[in-house]
Amino acid sequence: MKITKLKTWQVPPRWLFLKIETDAGCYGWGEPVVEGRAATVEAAVHELSDYLIGEDPHRIEHLWNTLYRAGFYRGGPILMSAIAGIDQALWDLKGRDLGVPVYQLLGGKVRDKMRMYAWTGGDRPSDVGVGAKALVEQGFTAFKMNGTPELAIVDSHAKVDEAVARVAEAREAVGPDVGIAIDFHGRVHRPMAKALLRELEPYHPMFVEEPVAPEHLPSLKHIATGLGYPIATGERLHTRFQFRDLLAEGMVDIVQPDLSHCGGISEGMKIASLASCFDVALAPHCPLGPLTLAASLHVDAVNHNAFIQEQSMGIHYNRDNDVLDYLVDKSALSIKDGFCEIPQGPGLGVEIDEAFVEERAKVGHRWRNPVWTHEDGSIAEW
Repeated sequence: MKITKLKTWQVPPRWLFLKIETDAGCYGWGEPVVEGRAATVEAAVHELSDYLIGEDPHRIEHLWNTLYRAGFYRGGPILMSAIAGIDQALWDLKGRDLGVPVYQLLGGKVRDKMRMYAWTGGDRPSDVGVGAKALVEQGFTAFKMNGTPELAIVDSHAKVDEAVARVAEAREAVGPDVGIAIDFHGRVHRPMAKALLRELEPYHPMFVEEPVAPEHLPSLKHIATGLGYPIATGERLHTRFQFRDLLAEGMVDIVQPDLSHCGGISEGMKIASLASCFDVALAPHCPLGPLTLAASLHVDAVNHNAFIQEQSMGIHYNRDNDVLDYLVDKSALSIKDGFCEIPQGPGLGVEIDEAFVEERAKVGHRWRNPVWTHEDGSIAEW
């Protein structure tokens, strides 16, 4: 069997889908994308196709190393996201060809279903109490909220008070037993983080995510030591080597690799195993589409340190289409009582509606991150 073609589609709301085809009629789907840079990743996928056409798709590890090493320049969000989607599609293809779910190829399940969480409150968090309560009523036992809008490198303590008040509102709305994840999206700088992280302790966060931007991760050992709740990060790290350095410094309690940004299932498995060596939990980042979610669930299924899974159904970004719209069988990723069954079909266990993909690709997208500024006109972290 040989790879014959790589086909890509940009589809709403902000995703890129990939299909790898072979001369034997077997195929696999993946999701290579960086939010806001879909066209750039798409170009990278087609550049990388030179290494794939004519090759045996079953040699996943060999092909991964070829894509990673043969180009000399390595890593980064664009290349690793292109490799990630290709890797997902190769695992999907192999599972389909052999008639087994990907998790069987990875060693078999350690769990039958995965605890999930949902988002509330939008980019600039508002009405978090109402939104959180609605999610709990849907059966979720955990949710995530943005902790703060833009924050200057040194800002007023009133901004800290406002952020803490939003978390307090959410905690009051859902009670003591629901997990609250607070995402600071790298918007908080070291001078403000020291106060903010400590004032959140009475509300017992399930975790605080990206309290500082990834380039400032070394500051975590100065601002987060001694906290009574976990720190999570990793969505903007792209290789096991970056996670190795983070874990070696003891700066994180939960790693959040994104299976569409970190080199796919193959690299995600290595990151999960590495985290387990440090007794660190796994919670894959996934504000993306159905293929990223399916890939994440297969990694969750076989890693004992996986404890919760992000998903983007109903998230504020999904204005034109949502996760399940692209599936032939929408029950494959259904969430019940806050859990999602591990997909059971061959490959990733989801069947993409290719005709619908073709239709929505005519609409496409040109999604961009919002550009925020501070009061003085300087660029703020989004």
